[in-house]
Amino acid sequence: MATIKDIATAAGVSLATVSRVINNGPKVGDATRERVKKIMEEMGYRPNANARALVTKRSASLGVVIPEFHDPFFATLAHGIETVTRKQEVQILLSAGSIEQSTERRAIETLLEHRVEAMVVHSKALPDEEIIQFASQIPGFMLINRYIPEIANRCVWLDNEAGGQIMAEHMIKQGHSKLAVISSRYQIADPAMRLQGIRNAMAEFGLSVPDSHIEYGTPDQEGGEQAVQNLLARGIEFTGIMAYNDAMASGAMSMLQDHNLEIPGQVSVIGYDDVLLAKYCRPKLTTLRYPIEMMAARAAELALSYASGNTKTSEDTYKYTPTIVKRESVGRPPSR
Repeated sequence: MATIKDIATAAGVSLATVSRVINNGPKVGDATRERVKKIMEEMGYRPNANARALVTKRSASLGVVIPEFHDPFFATLAHGIETVTRKQEVQILLSAGSIEQSTERRAIETLLEHRVEAMVVHSKALPDEEIIQFASQIPGFMLINRYIPEIANRCVWLDNEAGGQIMAEHMIKQGHSKLAVISSRYQIADPAMRLQGIRNAMAEFGLSVPDSHIEYGTPDQEGGEQAVQNLLARGIEFTGIMAYNDAMASGAMSMLQDHNLEIPGQVSVIGYDDVLLAKYCRPKLTTLRYPIEMMAARAAELALSYASGNTKTSEDTYKYTPTIVKRESVGRPPSR
């Protein structure tokens, strides 16, 4: 493989001149620049990304850690990051954390072994202390979908408690008082915060969600189906379901329809995330829009900026709030 020295020899110029051409630097005539570029092409020369990063003081790659690849939510997150890296001509190194401490830790350490100085990390399993330690070691470390006060300027996060409150308020204002919740069984902050927001909203209206009206399952369609099946098997009365995410909501709708229950005529369903699936449910799913693509793009921009030496004060924070998307799956409860 040709080296920068080979290019300089073939073009009859100095190493510094070739370096300036590679990095679009000044002080190189047009004719010389074109001659060097032509020789680079003829010899199949490819610039070293890491070496170029040292010259331009920009990160050559951005590491991304997400729980899994097949979930539409995380695919949207990755797309948001890609819109930034494509513009800045930065390579993405992608790894899965699987919401397990050892896997998340190894994913981050592997990126460090590749000398990645800019990262967007979706970690739910690692303790706060370990995340704080990584943030102190990695110049461009950004945490997405989680808030740790000690590293507030490294966190891009969603107010899940506010989301739960918005969800419940919408159902209550439609006239629902008998509400069921299907939530994620994973022991992470997101489902707990959403449930707390639901409880807060219902308390403001003099209502409550009994524990018997809450079902936990895997945060996917199968989990939603099983949760509704359990509620129906126990004879729980409800006119509305608040789901942890759109996948669980769509699974819940499928099970309700299997039991000949009309949506929203007999049971209303509201989801969370507003992934593409929500638009293609029948009926179309009312949900909370999680601006994950916007959040991911912001996290990528900050990670690359921090890795380049631009710093922010610890008082900076990047909080987002979900908004409701009204479609067809929520209506007024049936009259007796």
